[in-house]
Amino acid sequence: VQLQASGGGLVQAGGSLRLSCAASGRTFDSYTMGWFRQAPGKEREFVAAISWSSGYTYYADSVKGRFTISRDNAKNTVYLQMNSLKPEDTAVYYCAPVVGREGIGNYWGQGTQVTVSS
Repeated sequence: VQLQASGGGLVQAGGSLRLSCAASGRTFDSYTMGWFRQAPGKEREFVAAISWSSGYTYYADSVKGRFTISRDNAKNTVYLQMNSLKPEDTAVYYCAPVVGREGIGNYWGQGTQVTVSS
């Protein structure tokens, strides 16, 4: 079972990126799924989550209004559209099933690096 995040890269402040998280080995269509990030020297932090039906989304205050989470259960994929990126968004981004704002299980994978230059 693996969750593979992709779509990261280097972007200037104010730019946009779209991250994808594809599941293999099992489906997560009955789970709330979330995105997390970890900057160098910092703890991993919650970014956003989406309910299994896509009817409910919630975000960290630091990204609210700039990031949008979505999912396509038919493709077993979760997305994170990131707009108006800031240097403080620089981190490795991961996805995982969540309860509240906590990841569950051990599905972190390698993540995808997002670097925002000023």
